[in-house]
Amino acid sequence: MIPWKQIDTTRVPGSDVELRLMQRGVEFSMKLGQNELMSSRLSGSEEALATLACRRLEAVKAPHLLIGGLGMGFTLRAALAVLGPQARITVAELVPAVIAWARGPMADIFGDSLDDPRAKILSADVIEVIASKPRAFDAILLDVDNGPEGLIRKANDALYDAKGLQTIHRALRPGGVLAVWSSGPHPAFARRLRNAGFEVNEVAVRATTKRSGARHLIWFATKKA
Repeated sequence: MIPWKQIDTTRVPGSDVELRLMQRGVEFSMKLGQNELMSSRLSGSEEALATLACRRLEAVKAPHLLIGGLGMGFTLRAALAVLGPQARITVAELVPAVIAWARGPMADIFGDSLDDPRAKILSADVIEVIASKPRAFDAILLDVDNGPEGLIRKANDALYDAKGLQTIHRALRPGGVLAVWSSGPHPAFARRLRNAGFEVNEVAVRATTKRSGARHLIWFATKKA
């Protein structure tokens, strides 16, 4: 078996945790301590985050999407694949090294997605982007933790608490969609979404593109028009 090798490490801004990029053959993994945040083998639920959100925007002629977290680019590439030429996608990535990895060791995975004219990659905290852009987005897609808790850094709790959800609600246009990826269910978060004025739909999706294997959860929360 081909052994894993460490390609690079970086500190997550605003935290003491170390993010590691690992490689085994053509496979990549990002790990936070012993926790695997993402793997190039498992892309099904991240792709579903984009495709199912975009399906809810079919009536919008020129949608503007905000993606929180670049990761391995699964969500970005899936959105680019289904959106038309007038769409705009802003990706806010907190960790500068992740963007460098996308253009460096993982360039083959990303292909030409980072240079697509519809996409804009920001080295920025998605929390700050959301707060500074009222009524700017038709969809906000969040895949920055393993669920609605600040796993990567405590400050990310501001995305999922009551105040944070109200800020997200203001950043969405009428009929806009908040989509949140999670490794599992979180009933209290679903209640907070409803209390913030969203209509909520929970969808279980496979971690892979196959019909078997682990299931992840995506919340689709729609701002009333």
